[in-house]
Amino acid sequence: MKLKSLIITSALLLAACGYTQAQSTQVIAHRGFWKTDGSAQNSIAALVKADSINCYGSEFDVWLTADNQLVVNHDSTFKGVNMQKSTAQQCTAVILDNGEQLPTLRQYLEKAGQLKTRLILELKSHKTPERETRAVESIVKMVKDMGLENRMEYIAFSRHATKEFIRLTPKGTPVYYLEGDLSPKELKEWGCAGPDYHFSVFKRHPEWIKESHDLGMKVNAWTVNDAKDMKWLIDHGVDFITTNVPVELQEILQ
Repeated sequence: MKLKSLIITSALLLAACGYTQAQSTQVIAHRGFWKTDGSAQNSIAALVKADSINCYGSEFDVWLTADNQLVVNHDSTFKGVNMQKSTAQQCTAVILDNGEQLPTLRQYLEKAGQLKTRLILELKSHKTPERETRAVESIVKMVKDMGLENRMEYIAFSRHATKEFIRLTPKGTPVYYLEGDLSPKELKEWGCAGPDYHFSVFKRHPEWIKESHDLGMKVNAWTVNDAKDMKWLIDHGVDFITTNVPVELQEILQ
């Protein structure tokens, strides 16, 4: 009788642990929560709206301009303005789809300081490693000066930029690599917090999720907008899902 009770108790505990793991997946709003009224990709409104629905984090993209200023935008050329070849004044003159001006990183972080959501900063790949190093140095200094170090996470497709964030940010700062071409073991050797890969990479290599966790790393998948893909990733225990539809993901998790 005791053995039967022990088996039942163990089974219930294992089930509970599995449920907890599935429910622990966190939501990151891709370029902020922009698929809603009054918002636009990478706008300050999108950041505020991501915070208002209690997203774990709001992801955004950063460029270094020709005059060595930092601006928030995804595309290398947006509405006819090339982010790397233009001045900050030229970049911020661009009007976003919700009527806001394209923000500088300082403006973005000033608003973030009033909020709670974590800040998932993607440095876009620049023309040269030297430009990426300059961008990372400027970002890290600004974040420190504004007292936001404990709210930041950094992501990049560039190997050089990823390694520079690891080198220059305070120890323990989460830095993730985006390209999808390195194993968890290789990322661990770099000092990465884990893989932040397109969900299709994890469907090809589902073993990488467990390998990452066994190495003490976290796993993020992007950009996941289909409910079936969300459920697959949740069932496989990913830590974060980056999505354009954060409310739909929250409903699935609930």
